[in-house]
Amino acid sequence: MSVTLSDVAVRAQVSPATVSRVLNGNYPVAEATRARVLRAVAELDYVVNGPASALAAATSDLVGILVNDIADPFFGIMAGAAQARISAAEGVARAGGEKLAVVCNTGGSPARELTYLTLLQRQRAAAVILTGGAIEDPEHSAAVAAKLTKLADAGTRIVLCGRPPLPEGAGAPVAATLSFDNRGGARLLTEHLLSLGHTRIGYVAGPMERTTTRHRLEGHREALRAAGIDDDPALTLHGSYDRATGVSAAERLLATAPDLTAVVAANDTIALGVCAAARARGLRVPEDLSVAGFDDLPCATDTVPALTTVRLPLYEAGARAGLLATARETPAGPGGVEPVEAELKVRDSTGPARGGTGAGRG
Repeated sequence: MSVTLSDVAVRAQVSPATVSRVLNGNYPVAEATRARVLRAVAELDYVVNGPASALAAATSDLVGILVNDIADPFFGIMAGAAQARISAAEGVARAGGEKLAVVCNTGGSPARELTYLTLLQRQRAAAVILTGGAIEDPEHSAAVAAKLTKLADAGTRIVLCGRPPLPEGAGAPVAATLSFDNRGGARLLTEHLLSLGHTRIGYVAGPMERTTTRHRLEGHREALRAAGIDDDPALTLHGSYDRATGVSAAERLLATAPDLTAVVAANDTIALGVCAAARARGLRVPEDLSVAGFDDLPCATDTVPALTTVRLPLYEAGARAGLLATARETPAGPGGVEPVEAELKVRDSTGPARGGTGAGRG
């Protein structure tokens, strides 16, 4: 049964009129009373009615696209492609089916992610697209699943783009999942370096709590194990998915392990920082240090040397997510899960290990 404004009033021990005043913000209310009402709203998960234009329909014309960092091309490319497909479908405008795609930038904050989902629920969003890796925290995962269930129950289509499928038993009905092969792509990348004779390989990973971070690191370690090489924990450092992390991590790795011949970065932006740190130490890429990234962002081909990386079809995935979110296409995979393959792109930033010939650039 839906929670009503009267339920909130009883929990907060105020009148329904006071609850309305707090939520509408159109009348002065004592701060202590306001805090009590908002606490009751949160505890009961009360959802305020959306705009009047949405009241007559199950959903509005709003589509929310959640990203961790809109300034990161990884998210920007997907969000832009999804937004273009949502708002520019041929014939949609003539049929009166336009959708307003809004990008919600969480900044990587679990709390902000939940807040946006609640706001989209209040606005009766037609669809929600969640991009990028999920946060690996049981409490947060349960909270997200609960929010997605309420959204779906109200008619909102849920699409995951770049996220792994929700765990079994999560209960949230997801319309479609575009699942990136982060693990397989990372394995291909490390296998490539091993084929060039590299055995001392540093790894600069992203935040430890992200599924993308874990899956890419697992792929790297799988390749090492298959080659009979022990994984040295000291050669793996974690940080943010940014250039500054690449610079600081590379400085530490090169200072503590001068025998390194290669560094794998968890994304292209980190890899650019690794290259900068190598140049600052007078090292040549790839003659002294091979460097590889992940994602194949547009900058990867413009760097000198061009970056060896793993390509994820970010634009294509974002566009597909937009079509799935507006129900103009249906998911092709079983259970609504579509795997998105990763492709190795060998360029000039990787070469044979120092003192070895390797097996060529394959």
